[in-house]
Amino acid sequence: MVRVLLKLILDCDPDAAWRAIRSPAVFREVSSPLVEIESLAADGFPTVWEPGQHPVVMRGGGVIPMGKQIIRLTFESAQRGDVRILHDSGQGVTGAVSAIRLWDHRMAIAPDPADTGKTLYRDQLIVGAGLLTPVAWYSLWAFWQWRGRKLRALAPTWAYDFPAPDDASEPVPEETIVKDKT
Repeated sequence: MVRVLLKLILDCDPDAAWRAIRSPAVFREVSSPLVEIESLAADGFPTVWEPGQHPVVMRGGGVIPMGKQIIRLTFESAQRGDVRILHDSGQGVTGAVSAIRLWDHRMAIAPDPADTGKTLYRDQLIVGAGLLTPVAWYSLWAFWQWRGRKLRALAPTWAYDFPAPDDASEPVPEETIVKDKT
């Protein structure tokens, strides 16, 4: 058994980060182009991950078959109420990914302790693959570094706050005011 860890400050608020890690589109984006992932569910990927099992097929670089995997998701809260955790306890079903017998992946989202309005993102993967564990660890460690770079690059795009008007004393145009007709 080995661990792969990431600890990052993401340039977005925790709610935006939580929405992002629950998005299959973000999951695919941070994995690409090293690993291409396709849903095997009849309706494809959901818009937002829900608890439960999600079968996928994976290809290295989009062409090298890696096998089928079950993503098994639960959502958790840590003892501190401001920490949200997405937990994947899935398993490889076929191909190279089935060599990994233990898959315990947790992504934790919390406010930055420095109170910057940004997000503290912690990612822990525990894997076991018998005699292949050292090979699995090195491959996954390198892949996790890639994911970390992509998460940092994408985080500022996850939320958009409309800019405040330059002059709050400007009158609101008459056509934008909704009047109560009762």
